Amino acid sequence: MSAPTQPAFTTALLAGALAGTTVDLSLYPLDTLKTRLQSSSGFLASGGFTGIYRGVGSAIVGSAPGAALFFCTYEYTKSFLSARRHAKQVIEGQSEEWTAPIEHMIAASLGEVAACAVRVPTEVIKQRTQAGQYPSSLSTIKAILSQRRAIGVSGVWMELYRGWSVTIMREVPFTVIQFPLWESMKEYRRRKSGKDSISAWESGLFGSAAGAIAAGTTTPLDVLKTRMMLAKEKTAVVPLLKQILKDSGPRAFFAGIGPRILWISAGGAIFLGSYQWAYNALSGEGEP
Repeated sequence: MSAPTQPAFTTALLAGALAGTTVDLSLYPLDTLKTRLQSSSGFLASGGFTGIYRGVGSAIVGSAPGAALFFCTYEYTKSFLSARRHAKQVIEGQSEEWTAPIEHMIAASLGEVAACAVRVPTEVIKQRTQAGQYPSSLSTIKAILSQRRAIGVSGVWMELYRGWSVTIMREVPFTVIQFPLWESMKEYRRRKSGKDSISAWESGLFGSAAGAIAAGTTTPLDVLKTRMMLAKEKTAVVPLLKQILKDSGPRAFFAGIGPRILWISAGGAIFLGSYQWAYNALSGEGEP
């Protein structure tokens, strides 16, 4: 068995950028509703069903580079680890296919850490705008930057990256669930069909199923991230966790689970489907 070839950097970059922009713009209203349901101010006080595209400017700016960073890191790491496994297999003559899901978990985790460099500031601006704290993405970023005299440049930087740790805590478990499931479904389909590649619609279907499972499982972490980013003052994870339990009880950690599962299930289909389409078209592998 030959080692899989490493995808071109530009292929992963462009396919990831297209996928991220497509899913963020098409499903933005569901993301807004989910944010408002999770807000401590309450759904109606945060805007209810009005202005559901509020804050979309930050999503437009951040989605392409964030998704591109994820897929470049993910594809490179996955290919690197897979090549090492195949080389070891040739030398030692032992099959270690069981390590493939672990490789996907490591690649996805590193991809999320890389993507969060862009995603966290984007999320802070987007969610504060979605929750009605400011009328637009531009006014939100201006309000954060205006604090420079009071808290300094480092303080502004920390404000933009508010919730970095809890975002990593949410994204890594999410991708550790979603991407190995997605990859295993694709591999099963390849073996059943006898083809080396899969189509965009198959990738989208598998991405939808894997995303729905991962979304439901990680909803409590998503609630924690939203509350931290919307808080008027910076709060540590543990005190915030205790405060939510005290004020609203355990049920608060599943606020917005319906829109989240719907959003990510549909988003997984669009995100991983459009990624596969662009990847197939750019690389010349399989049918778009």
